[in-house]
Amino acid sequence: MALLTILFCIILLVVLVSWAKLNPFLAFLIVAITAGLLLGIPLDKITNSVQKGLGDTLGTITIIICLGAMIGKLVATSGAAQKIAEVLVNLFGVKYIQWALVIVGFIIGIPLFYNTGFVLVVPLIFSITYKYKLPAVYIGLPMLAALSVTHGFLPPHPSPSALVLIFHANMGTTLMYGLMVAIPAVILAGPVFARTLKNIDSKPLDTFIGEELPAEKLPGATNSFLTALLPVILLMLSTLYLNIDHSATITHKLIAFLGDAPIVMLISLLVATYTLGIKQGTGMKKLADIYGDSVKDISLILLIIAGSGAFKQVLTDSGINNVITTSLQSLNLQPLVLGWLLAAIIRISLGSATVAGLTAAGIVSSMVLHDPTINPNLMVLAIGAGSLAFSHVNDGGFWLFKEYFNLSIKDTIRSWSVMETIVSVVGLAGVLLINVVVR
Repeated sequence: MALLTILFCIILLVVLVSWAKLNPFLAFLIVAITAGLLLGIPLDKITNSVQKGLGDTLGTITIIICLGAMIGKLVATSGAAQKIAEVLVNLFGVKYIQWALVIVGFIIGIPLFYNTGFVLVVPLIFSITYKYKLPAVYIGLPMLAALSVTHGFLPPHPSPSALVLIFHANMGTTLMYGLMVAIPAVILAGPVFARTLKNIDSKPLDTFIGEELPAEKLPGATNSFLTALLPVILLMLSTLYLNIDHSATITHKLIAFLGDAPIVMLISLLVATYTLGIKQGTGMKKLADIYGDSVKDISLILLIIAGSGAFKQVLTDSGINNVITTSLQSLNLQPLVLGWLLAAIIRISLGSATVAGLTAAGIVSSMVLHDPTINPNLMVLAIGAGSLAFSHVNDGGFWLFKEYFNLSIKDTIRSWSVMETIVSVVGLAGVLLINVVVR
């Protein structure tokens, strides 16, 4: 009954947004409250769940998305994105630009949270598609597939790192196996699958499309690349240091503070203000206008993502994940498949990859720790793969992609949702293959 209620709420959400043309944020509020009523949450607790979901979601990503939008807008308007696009096309050619973006996305994705990486790579994707008149989804999805794979499979991302600790796995071995699984997953879900999406009509957000500038007014290539990639460089260096130095010294605490994503984004914006703004002759008044416009452009996106967080929180507070896990535990499945399936169904029901991964891990952890035949490193990857399955309307990442690329729900499902599912299924296949080889 509970699963039918979730299905009804998801259908209701799609109908409200696509048929009734209701603002997605309002639709999420209506559906979240409806779900709370149907799932039996006490009346005096429903609004608390909605508010907690809104607050928790906005609290984790508002700074990152807003500062990322400011950096992205400046990278676009200064001509830096245009310069980066020209350099990449000169190196790889238009024919192979997808593969260049996949490599960049994979490198960027290793140290960054998915949302952070997304807002940083979007200006680059849109600059290339705008300048060379290429389909945005066809060019951009492979890069985002690389980001998604690193988020779900590879330490030091929070979810796989937490799973490594839960299962007492080896971080290095998990990373090695994860790379073996990640590469085919990115290729199949990225450049190969994207060939079927050339006909999707997408008009990306104007805020990340800069005016075409003459060559003499563009910033230098080194300046453009270093400024655009500074958040990645800072996060990568701080992560490397913190993984080596586990002391409680003031240096460690200072690096941890400076390496926190919001602080990194703020530092990067300040640097970009000088390197791509003041140094290029742009006054502070114009820079302030650029930053203000960028936040206006993504404000509704923030509300939509917050609405998805409210819906997710109501589902979580209803205890639906316990219903799902109780139903699946009775199945006689291979442990790695069971871990993947648990994570996949919770992900599809609740929308959060992290919640799905950690919930599934909590259920199978005792089995993994007491059964020496189960490879803990592979269980980390199996659950990580399951946690990426079929992102749809209850997932903030779905709406992030939809709104930035300005797509319909139908086109978002046939591109984004299918891509995530390919990543998930290929990930499971890779895990099972490695399990046969290393057993």
